[in-house]
Amino acid sequence: MSSLFDLTGKVAIITGSTKGIGKAIAEEYAKAGAKVVISSRKADVCEQVANELREQGFDAMPIACHVGDKAQLQNLVDQTLAAWGKIDILVCNAATNPVYGPTHNVSDEAFDKIMGTNVKGTFWLCNMAIPHMVKQGGGSIVLLSSIAGLRASANIGVYGMSKAAEAGLARNLSLEWGPQNIRVNSIAPGLIRTDFAQALIEDPERLKRVEEKLPLRRVGEPVDIAGVALFLASKAGAYVTGQTIVADGGDTIA
Repeated sequence: MSSLFDLTGKVAIITGSTKGIGKAIAEEYAKAGAKVVISSRKADVCEQVANELREQGFDAMPIACHVGDKAQLQNLVDQTLAAWGKIDILVCNAATNPVYGPTHNVSDEAFDKIMGTNVKGTFWLCNMAIPHMVKQGGGSIVLLSSIAGLRASANIGVYGMSKAAEAGLARNLSLEWGPQNIRVNSIAPGLIRTDFAQALIEDPERLKRVEEKLPLRRVGEPVDIAGVALFLASKAGAYVTGQTIVADGGDTIA
Protein backbone atom coordinates (compact mmCIF):
# COMPACT_ATOMS: atom_id res chain seq x y z
CA MET A 1 0.00 0.00 0.00
CA SER A 2 1.25 3.49 -0.80
CA SER A 3 2.33 5.47 2.24
CA LEU A 4 -0.04 8.19 1.03
CA PHE A 5 -2.95 6.10 2.29
CA ASP A 6 -1.30 4.79 5.46
CA LEU A 7 -3.21 5.62 8.67
CA THR A 8 -0.94 3.70 11.03
CA GLY A 9 -1.08 5.21 14.50
CA LYS A 10 -4.09 7.40 13.74
CA VAL A 11 -7.23 7.40 15.89
CA ALA A 12 -10.53 7.75 14.04
CA ILE A 13 -14.07 8.27 15.33
CA ILE A 14 -16.75 7.25 12.83
CA THR A 15 -20.36 7.89 13.80
CA GLY A 16 -23.07 5.65 12.41
CA SER A 17 -20.44 2.97 11.79
CA THR A 18 -22.33 -0.23 12.52
CA LYS A 19 -23.70 -0.58 8.99
CA GLY A 20 -23.66 0.84 5.48
CA ILE A 21 -21.27 3.62 4.55
CA GLY A 22 -20.07 4.21 8.10
CA LYS A 23 -19.13 0.57 8.62
CA ALA A 24 -17.34 0.45 5.28
CA ILE A 25 -15.32 3.54 6.24
CA ALA A 26 -14.39 2.01 9.60
CA GLU A 27 -13.27 -1.19 7.88
CA GLU A 28 -11.09 0.62 5.35
CA TYR A 29 -9.56 2.88 7.99
CA ALA A 30 -8.75 -0.17 10.12
CA LYS A 31 -7.14 -1.92 7.13
CA ALA A 32 -5.05 1.22 6.60
CA GLY A 33 -3.76 0.96 10.17
CA ALA A 34 -6.04 3.28 12.15
CA LYS A 35 -7.55 2.62 15.53
CA VAL A 36 -11.27 3.02 14.98
CA VAL A 37 -14.11 3.97 17.29
CA ILE A 38 -17.31 2.20 16.29
CA SER A 39 -20.32 4.25 17.25
CA SER A 40 -24.08 4.17 16.82
CA ARG A 41 -27.08 4.33 19.12
CA LYS A 42 -27.14 0.66 20.16
CA ALA A 43 -24.31 -0.55 22.39
CA ASP A 44 -24.71 -4.23 21.52
CA VAL A 45 -24.43 -3.59 17.79
CA CYS A 46 -21.36 -1.38 18.34
CA GLU A 47 -19.76 -4.20 20.33
CA GLN A 48 -20.58 -6.72 17.60
CA VAL A 49 -18.96 -4.68 14.82
CA ALA A 50 -15.94 -3.82 16.96
CA ASN A 51 -15.48 -7.51 17.74
CA GLU A 52 -15.62 -8.37 14.04
CA LEU A 53 -12.73 -5.98 13.43
CA ARG A 54 -10.78 -7.18 16.46
CA GLU A 55 -11.07 -10.76 15.26
CA GLN A 56 -9.30 -9.65 12.08
CA GLY A 57 -6.45 -8.19 14.13
CA PHE A 58 -7.53 -4.55 14.02
CA ASP A 59 -7.84 -2.03 16.86
CA ALA A 60 -11.49 -1.15 17.39
CA MET A 61 -13.45 0.22 20.33
CA PRO A 62 -17.26 0.44 20.67
CA ILE A 63 -18.84 3.59 22.12
CA ALA A 64 -22.61 3.92 21.88
CA CYS A 65 -23.81 7.44 21.09
CA HIS A 66 -26.93 9.21 19.88
CA VAL A 67 -25.56 12.08 17.81
CA GLY A 68 -28.55 14.27 18.63
CA ASP A 69 -27.63 14.20 22.33
CA LYS A 70 -24.90 16.67 23.32
CA ALA A 71 -23.94 14.84 26.49
CA GLN A 72 -23.53 11.55 24.61
CA LEU A 73 -21.35 13.28 22.01
CA GLN A 74 -19.11 14.66 24.75
CA ASN A 75 -18.88 11.17 26.23
CA LEU A 76 -17.85 9.84 22.81
CA VAL A 77 -14.97 12.32 22.67
CA ASP A 78 -14.00 11.83 26.32
CA GLN A 79 -13.95 8.03 26.14
CA THR A 80 -11.87 8.09 22.97
CA LEU A 81 -9.32 10.41 24.57
CA ALA A 82 -9.24 8.36 27.77
CA ALA A 83 -8.55 5.15 25.86
CA TRP A 84 -6.30 6.31 23.03
CA GLY A 85 -5.18 9.81 24.00
CA LYS A 86 -6.02 11.65 20.81
CA ILE A 87 -8.38 12.12 17.87
CA ASP A 88 -6.77 12.38 14.43
CA ILE A 89 -9.80 11.76 12.23
CA LEU A 90 -13.50 12.42 12.71
CA VAL A 91 -16.13 11.11 10.32
CA CYS A 92 -19.65 12.44 10.90
CA ASN A 93 -21.75 9.87 9.09
CA ALA A 94 -24.76 9.27 11.35
CA ALA A 95 -27.94 10.91 10.07
CA THR A 96 -31.69 10.53 10.05
CA ASN A 97 -34.60 11.08 7.70
CA PRO A 98 -37.90 10.06 9.31
CA VAL A 99 -40.16 11.56 6.63
CA TYR A 100 -40.79 11.02 2.93
CA GLY A 101 -42.90 13.51 1.03
CA PRO A 102 -43.22 17.23 0.24
CA THR A 103 -41.82 19.75 2.70
CA HIS A 104 -45.21 21.26 3.54
CA ASN A 105 -46.17 17.92 5.11
CA VAL A 106 -43.14 17.85 7.42
CA SER A 107 -44.11 18.42 11.05
CA ASP A 108 -42.17 20.71 13.35
CA GLU A 109 -41.10 17.65 15.32
CA ALA A 110 -39.73 15.90 12.24
CA PHE A 111 -38.00 19.08 11.04
CA ASP A 112 -36.31 19.53 14.42
CA LYS A 113 -35.26 15.88 14.51
CA ILE A 114 -33.64 16.03 11.06
CA MET A 115 -31.86 19.32 11.69
CA GLY A 116 -30.95 18.44 15.26
CA THR A 117 -29.38 15.12 14.35
CA ASN A 118 -27.87 15.90 10.95
CA VAL A 119 -26.73 19.49 11.47
CA LYS A 120 -26.62 20.48 15.13
CA GLY A 121 -25.17 17.15 16.25
CA THR A 122 -22.46 17.38 13.59
CA PHE A 123 -21.78 21.00 14.59
CA TRP A 124 -21.46 20.01 18.25
CA LEU A 125 -19.17 17.05 17.61
CA CYS A 126 -16.83 18.98 15.32
CA ASN A 127 -16.48 21.73 17.91
CA MET A 128 -15.75 19.14 20.60
CA ALA A 129 -13.08 17.33 18.60
CA ILE A 130 -11.28 20.21 16.89
CA PRO A 131 -9.57 21.69 19.99
CA HIS A 132 -7.92 18.32 20.63
CA MET A 133 -6.78 18.11 17.01
CA VAL A 134 -5.29 21.59 17.31
CA LYS A 135 -3.28 20.55 20.40
CA GLN A 136 -1.70 17.66 18.52
CA GLY A 137 -0.89 19.73 15.42
CA GLY A 138 -3.68 18.85 13.01
CA GLY A 139 -6.43 16.51 11.95
CA SER A 140 -8.97 15.63 9.30
CA ILE A 141 -12.76 15.83 9.48
CA VAL A 142 -15.05 14.21 6.92
CA LEU A 143 -18.75 15.08 6.89
CA LEU A 144 -21.25 12.99 4.96
CA SER A 145 -23.38 15.27 2.85
CA SER A 146 -25.46 14.02 -0.13
CA ILE A 147 -26.38 14.91 -3.67
CA ALA A 148 -29.77 15.64 -2.08
CA GLY A 149 -28.05 18.75 -0.78
CA LEU A 150 -27.10 19.81 -4.32
CA ARG A 151 -30.50 19.68 -5.98
CA ALA A 152 -34.17 19.83 -5.14
CA SER A 153 -36.25 16.82 -4.20
CA ALA A 154 -40.00 16.32 -4.12
CA ASN A 155 -39.75 13.77 -1.31
CA ILE A 156 -36.67 14.35 0.86
CA GLY A 157 -36.43 18.13 0.76
CA VAL A 158 -35.72 18.77 4.44
CA TYR A 159 -33.13 16.00 4.50
CA GLY A 160 -31.54 17.69 1.48
CA MET A 161 -31.52 21.00 3.33
CA SER A 162 -29.69 19.38 6.23
CA LYS A 163 -27.12 17.90 3.88
CA ALA A 164 -26.57 21.24 2.17
CA ALA A 165 -25.96 22.69 5.62
CA GLU A 166 -23.33 20.04 6.35
CA ALA A 167 -21.45 20.93 3.17
CA GLY A 168 -21.62 24.57 4.24
CA LEU A 169 -20.32 23.66 7.68
CA ALA A 170 -17.33 21.89 6.12
CA ARG A 171 -16.46 24.98 4.10
CA ASN A 172 -16.68 27.30 7.07
CA LEU A 173 -14.78 25.09 9.50
CA SER A 174 -12.03 24.58 6.92
CA LEU A 175 -11.61 28.35 6.63
CA GLU A 176 -11.56 28.89 10.39
CA TRP A 177 -9.24 26.04 11.29
CA GLY A 178 -7.03 25.65 8.22
CA PRO A 179 -4.25 27.76 9.81
CA GLN A 180 -4.09 25.13 12.61
CA ASN A 181 -3.71 22.32 10.05
CA ILE A 182 -7.29 21.09 10.42
CA ARG A 183 -8.78 19.93 7.13
CA VAL A 184 -12.55 19.65 6.81
CA ASN A 185 -14.31 18.22 3.77
CA SER A 186 -17.61 16.61 2.90
CA ILE A 187 -18.66 13.78 0.62
CA ALA A 188 -21.89 13.89 -1.36
CA PRO A 189 -22.84 10.30 -2.21
CA GLY A 190 -25.42 9.45 -4.79
CA LEU A 191 -27.57 6.34 -4.58
CA ILE A 192 -25.69 3.77 -2.47
CA ARG A 193 -26.72 0.21 -1.65
CA THR A 194 -27.68 0.84 1.99
CA ASP A 195 -30.77 0.62 4.18
CA PHE A 196 -31.62 4.19 3.18
CA ALA A 197 -32.19 3.01 -0.41
CA GLN A 198 -33.58 -0.40 0.49
CA ALA A 199 -37.04 0.12 -1.02
CA LEU A 200 -35.56 0.97 -4.40
CA ILE A 201 -32.80 -1.64 -4.30
CA GLU A 202 -35.32 -4.41 -3.62
CA ASP A 203 -37.51 -3.42 -6.57
CA PRO A 204 -35.77 -4.89 -9.67
CA GLU A 205 -37.73 -2.83 -12.18
CA ARG A 206 -37.19 0.50 -10.42
CA LEU A 207 -33.54 -0.34 -9.83
CA LYS A 208 -33.04 -1.15 -13.51
CA ARG A 209 -34.58 2.17 -14.57
CA VAL A 210 -32.33 4.09 -12.20
CA GLU A 211 -29.18 2.25 -13.26
CA GLU A 212 -29.91 2.80 -16.94
CA LYS A 213 -29.83 6.55 -16.34
CA LEU A 214 -26.52 6.52 -14.48
CA PRO A 215 -23.37 6.99 -16.59
CA LEU A 216 -21.67 4.13 -14.69
CA ARG A 217 -24.83 2.01 -15.05
CA ARG A 218 -24.81 0.87 -11.41
CA VAL A 219 -25.72 2.11 -7.97
CA GLY A 220 -22.86 2.66 -5.57
CA GLU A 221 -21.56 0.33 -2.89
CA PRO A 222 -20.61 1.54 0.61
CA VAL A 223 -16.94 0.85 -0.15
CA ASP A 224 -17.12 3.33 -3.03
CA ILE A 225 -17.67 6.09 -0.47
CA ALA A 226 -15.16 4.57 1.95
CA GLY A 227 -12.47 5.01 -0.69
CA VAL A 228 -13.17 8.74 -0.89
CA ALA A 229 -13.18 8.98 2.91
CA LEU A 230 -9.80 7.22 3.06
CA PHE A 231 -8.36 9.70 0.57
CA LEU A 232 -9.65 12.66 2.58
CA ALA A 233 -8.34 11.33 5.90
CA SER A 234 -4.87 10.40 4.67
CA LYS A 235 -1.77 12.14 3.32
CA ALA A 236 -3.19 11.58 -0.16
CA GLY A 237 -5.70 14.34 0.57
CA ALA A 238 -3.29 16.61 2.45
CA TYR A 239 -3.94 19.63 0.22
CA VAL A 240 -7.70 19.22 0.01
CA THR A 241 -9.93 21.18 2.38
CA GLY A 242 -13.30 22.88 2.32
CA GLN A 243 -14.49 20.74 -0.57
CA THR A 244 -17.57 18.65 -1.26
CA ILE A 245 -16.58 15.63 -3.31
CA VAL A 246 -19.48 14.17 -5.27
CA ALA A 247 -19.42 10.37 -5.60
CA ASP A 248 -22.61 9.51 -7.45
CA GLY A 249 -21.74 7.41 -10.48
CA GLY A 250 -22.32 10.49 -12.62
CA ASP A 251 -25.91 11.03 -11.50
CA THR A 252 -25.65 14.82 -11.22
CA ILE A 253 -24.04 15.25 -14.63
CA ALA A 254 -26.53 13.15 -16.57
